[in-house]
Amino acid sequence: MSSPADSPEPVLQDARAPQAEPEPIEISAGPFQLAETSDDERDHEAANRRKVRTVLLSGLLVITAAGLATLAYVGWQVNSQRHTTLSTPATIGTLTLDDSDDATATADYLRSAISAEITMDKAVGAVYTTPDDKNVLFFGGTRLLWSPGTELENAFTLLGDEEGTVTDIHDVPAGDLGGTMKCGTTKSDGTDLQVCGWADHGSLAVAMFLDRSSTEAAPLMQTIRAATQTRD
Repeated sequence: MSSPADSPEPVLQDARAPQAEPEPIEISAGPFQLAETSDDERDHEAANRRKVRTVLLSGLLVITAAGLATLAYVGWQVNSQRHTTLSTPATIGTLTLDDSDDATATADYLRSAISAEITMDKAVGAVYTTPDDKNVLFFGGTRLLWSPGTELENAFTLLGDEEGTVTDIHDVPAGDLGGTMKCGTTKSDGTDLQVCGWADHGSLAVAMFLDRSSTEAAPLMQTIRAATQTRD
């Protein structure tokens, strides 16, 4: 019979000893497959994806085509309007070019004023008279204008600085030559003056009409434009 002293002593595990790491549980990177997808469902999903892709591509094509059409139209306008010449013929309908010293000095002043505001390749200025003294002051110039409407607004601002604010500015038909044409009203020495101007990608001009109504000024401006503007 063995004595207690002969029995093996129990081995106590050190609580500080590192424990064996559990084996990691691997989880699939893809979604859990809860149920098997049928062939019909897969075909339906594929058809939906193709439909969405077709709609997106069609929308992009429409947007691209519209953008190209707009660029082409703007490019055509610039190219067709840029080569412009302005002149001051001796007569325009009932208007007669005034070549007196005072009129020439006024024309030079108007030509310098528009050139100071908007750099021109060539500027013109003239005073036209009528038998009933309904004089017209005409000035403008030619150059490539990328934003005709903005440049015309600048020209009206110039008149405002010199003669008084141009008010009631509104669009009027520009005629066959295109571009933009506007008319308004300003004052000079307490007298109302009708003001009209046009601008396109190759020219800008303004006329001031003495003793004329707004309904008279716009069609007369179209007549002046047809007589003074030519394109190469």
